[in-house]
This record gives sequence, C-alpha cells and structure tokens, in this order.
Amino acid sequence: MPARVPEPSTSRLTGSADDAVRAVEEAAARVEADLAERAGRASGTAADVLAVTAAMAADPTLAAGAARRVREDHLTPERAVWDAAGSVANQLEILGPPMSERARDVRDVRDRIVAALTGAAPPGVPDPGHPFVLVASDLAPADTAMLDPAVVTAIVTARGGPTSHMAILARALGIPAVVALPGANDLGDGEELVVDGTLGTVLRAPSADDVAGARRSVTAATFDGRGVTRDGSEVELVANVADPAAAQAAAAAGARGVGLFRTEFCFLGRGEEPSVEEQVTAYRAVLSHFPGQRVVVRTLDAGADKPLRFLTPDHEDNPALGVRGLRTAVAHPDVLDRQLDAIARAAAAETAEVWVMAPMVATVDESRDFAAACAAHGLEQPGIMIETPAAALQARHLLAEVSFASLGTNDLTQYTMAADRDLAGVAVLSTPWQPAVLELVRVASEGGALHGAPVGVCGEAAADPLLAPVLVGLGVTSLSMTPRALADVAGTIAGVSREECVELARAVLECSTAQAARDLARERLLT
Repeated sequence: MPARVPEPSTSRLTGSADDAVRAVEEAAARVEADLAERAGRASGTAADVLAVTAAMAADPTLAAGAARRVREDHLTPERAVWDAAGSVANQLEILGPPMSERARDVRDVRDRIVAALTGAAPPGVPDPGHPFVLVASDLAPADTAMLDPAVVTAIVTARGGPTSHMAILARALGIPAVVALPGANDLGDGEELVVDGTLGTVLRAPSADDVAGARRSVTAATFDGRGVTRDGSEVELVANVADPAAAQAAAAAGARGVGLFRTEFCFLGRGEEPSVEEQVTAYRAVLSHFPGQRVVVRTLDAGADKPLRFLTPDHEDNPALGVRGLRTAVAHPDVLDRQLDAIARAAAAETAEVWVMAPMVATVDESRDFAAACAAHGLEQPGIMIETPAAALQARHLLAEVSFASLGTNDLTQYTMAADRDLAGVAVLSTPWQPAVLELVRVASEGGALHGAPVGVCGEAAADPLLAPVLVGLGVTSLSMTPRALADVAGTIAGVSREECVELARAVLECSTAQAARDLARERLLT
C-alpha cells in the first residue's frame, strides 16, 4: 500500500504566527519545486499531471486558507494546511466532475506539504526491492505518474474508475490496472496474482498453467503500423501524444500517425501565454517524428480541471459545465488566433499532414466559427471533438461545417452518464460500454458518413481490445490510443472481418446493460 501522511494533532500553536505562516509558505514552495522538477523529467500525460499538481502547491487560495487558520484559530502550520486543503477538496467534490477529480490531487499536495513541515516521509509508493503488484485503496495521479513499469508490474485499486486519471496514466505507462475491484483491500502482501487490465480481472493463487498463459498473451502482441481486419479491410490505428518525447515513443512503437496531439504541455504550469515562436518550436518537435503522416492537433483544452491563470475564470460555480475548451475563445479569441498561427507555421515547416480540431464543440455556430478561424490561417482540415451528447446527436449538422470529428469518449461517457469518472461509487456507470454511450457513437458516426467526413475515437475506449471491433462496426473510421495499446488492439481487429465487426456492433446495441454488452463481446471475440 502507498504510504500516507498521518493526520496532524489539533494542538494549539505556541510560537509566532508569522513564523508559522512563513513555514507554510516555504514548505509549499519546496513541494512545488519538487513536483516541477519531476514534471521536467517526465513526458506526455505524466508530465502534464505533475505540472498541474505543482501548480496546486503554489495555489494562493490554499496558502491564504492556512494563514488564516494560523492567525485566527491559532493552529499549528501542519494542522492549518490540513484543514485548509480539506476545505478546498470538499468544495471541489461538491462541484462534481471533472473538478471533483482534483480533490484527490489537493489532498495529495496537502500530505506533501504536511510532510515537509513535520519531517515525515512524503506520500509515495514503497520500494520493496523487487517487481510487485501495487494494491491500494486509491492512488494519486502524481504517484502514478512516477511509477516505474519495470518495478510496478500491475495496479489494483478499490476505488477509481476505468477512465480516471490514474487509470489513464497507468495505461500510458503500459502498466495493467484493475480499478474499483471489490475486495481489493483484502489482498495481502506476498500473494501471487495474475492481473488482466483488458478484462478487468484479478486471479488469486494462479496455477502454473494460468501464469504461462498470461505470459504467452503478453509476448504474442506485435504491431507493424497497420490495423487490418481478417478480410483485409484497413482500420486506421494511430497514437495519442502529449509532447515531443511521447511523439518519439509513439513513432518508435510503430504508430504511423497521431489521432490526438494534446497541446496543453505548452501552456500548463505557466503564468503567461507562450509566445507564437515558442509554440512553433514545440509543435515542430512533435510533427517532425511523423513525416508524410497525419497528425491531428487539438487546440488548447483549458478550463474545468485544467485552469490557466491567463485564460480561464478565477472562479466558476460549476467549471465542469463552464468555460472550457473552445469556449475560452469567446473571451480570448486572440489566444486561439495565435495558436492557430503557430500551428500553421509549424505545419509549413514540416512534412506531416496537419489536421486541427477544437475541443468541447457543442453547436453548429461553434463548428462554423472554428472552421473559419482555421481557414484564415490556411489550415485546410478543420475538425471538432465530440464530447457531449448534444454534439453527438447533432453530428450530421456539425460535420456539414468541418472536415472530420473525433469522439472523446472519456468526457462523452462522463457527461452522458452524469458520473464522475474518478468515483468508485459510480464506476459501474463510467464505462464507454454503457448502451447510451454506444448509441451516441453510432449516431455520430452516421452523421459523419452523410458528409463523407471521418469520425474517429481518441478516448480510452479506443485502447480497449474488446471494444475496438465494436467501434469499427459502429462506423468509426480510426482509433487513436496510447502507443502501448496498439499491438493488442491490432491483434483483436486482425481476428475478425469487417462484417463480423458490424454484426457484433448490432448485437451489442441490443444489450440493455454495459456488463451484458461487454460479456457478449468477450464471448464472441475470445471463445
């Protein structure tokens, strides 16, 4: 189990309040510096998570709350931080997803600051000196981001959801993860386990045959850059990347293009907007790994759980339903304009085929306006992210204005099911296998087909080997995923024909529950 920091006592402050406040500020600064340094050593989604967590340590709201408790309530520095962070975390949980996802991060930062104040060991994952399966009630994204896949061979948690930030990070690292497992806390040290992240199963006390079979399934998967069904029909399998290092790794893994290039790495953890020149350099460093291949660049997806001081509102009553994604361009059109300028310059300097899409598009007007903004910069392939039921249901109209769409199934599932993807209590709802979500995928794909517009999937659903053939059968034209999932998905698709994908999708749509849909796909694909 990961080590946690014990709750401080409620004893009163005996020394100077000024000294206590100064101690809080210095401890927070040390934690911020440590997390920022880790972010600099990480890459991709892990770097983004650590950068956001570092920014939380420097949050003036947390510092001010602790200072007030020191001066007015005469609390010790560590107790003041504990209570102030608890208040912030509780407020985030009240707001609902995706802001409630950050409550865990705030408590993780709290523990780190308290440890810095008291000299206790900071929270983290123990190192037993040998490879092991990490079992925990829950795991902070910052801890997950620093895991070594050579040491942590799998993760099992009692809480969380399949599309939680922890689960996404684990998949990006290539670590099998099973989340929200009943009885996870009953697993004991030294137990031998077989963890199947694809099926979401944990086998206790496996036999020698069980272990041998699991090892064979791991070594059998290979990827040559192509997704091809048994009857020779091609399915575009491409990678999600978040920075130059991730792009290099994706190219090395055989990816022949990028279905989602997240550009937030240029902006996170900064107090000001990066210059056009900085952005051009950063984007070229990604595009250069895919000469002659398609790279779909997503414009800045700020807001909600990714606030930026220079762009998003300081306070919103409900950020999950507020100013995020393309909506930030209403108040700050110049930021989008400069980013499109940088993307166009980077595209002109490299040979990659650059397509550009906007996040969180919900209306025809937004779709039309984004297409016009792209055209003004000579970007000829504008697209949109479909992340809400509204966008999926109106895809036939939205795609009359742009060239393509990509389904962000993580948010689409969250907004469709009204379920926080990080909460174990609603984990059963937070799965793209939900019939309502799959029906929206079908509607969106059909909307694209009316205009000859490709509709891909770039959420975690694309990385599920069981779900991938279903998505293909629903009309999805491409699947973009963490590079580590490419081989498994390609292997599943190679075992079925295009018509079998269509038949499987029809059968799955007839299922009334997510579990029934998944069980049906497992039965047809694995038996």
